[in-house]
Amino acid sequence: MAAARPARARALLQQSVSARLQVRPPERASEAQWVEIQRGLVIYICFFKGADEDLVPKIVDTLLNVKLSENENGEFVSVLDLPGDVLIIPQATLGGKPKGRKMQYHANIEKEKGLELYSQFVTLCEKELAANAKCMEAGVLVKHGTYGNRQLLESNSQLGNPLELPKRFCYQKCHAITADNLH
Repeated sequence: MAAARPARARALLQQSVSARLQVRPPERASEAQWVEIQRGLVIYICFFKGADEDLVPKIVDTLLNVKLSENENGEFVSVLDLPGDVLIIPQATLGGKPKGRKMQYHANIEKEKGLELYSQFVTLCEKELAANAKCMEAGVLVKHGTYGNRQLLESNSQLGNPLELPKRFCYQKCHAITADNLH
């Protein structure tokens, strides 16, 4: 049996009634700057060493098509089928592992490469929602945080659903998602 490949990214998904992310703190001459979404999906994303440009389209396809949101009939649908807004938050802490009483982030990708992959991730999410007829008709938004900066989130969201990527889906009662290969 072949050894399992290590995860190359981790995402945490939250259904959201509304969410607001501070992307620039207040300064003397200006107020804080926020981006905001209504009903939809909050995606926290972290890339690990070994992640590359080929992985990003697979992650986008997986995250935007996972049936996590409830529609008006109580059925679980993807954010594309809802249709709903998307807020993307770079979250390096998803790559942390405890060692003693401290967290270590040795598996996280280098900052420059992480910024490149994050930018590609945001762009592909925007393109996917723009290409979806339901999303276009509903006027859904894709908003995102700033890579490498501390940010503040205010949200009316349900519990998070973690994913390690690439992995094949395996739904558990708690809606946590894990697996081995993206298809």
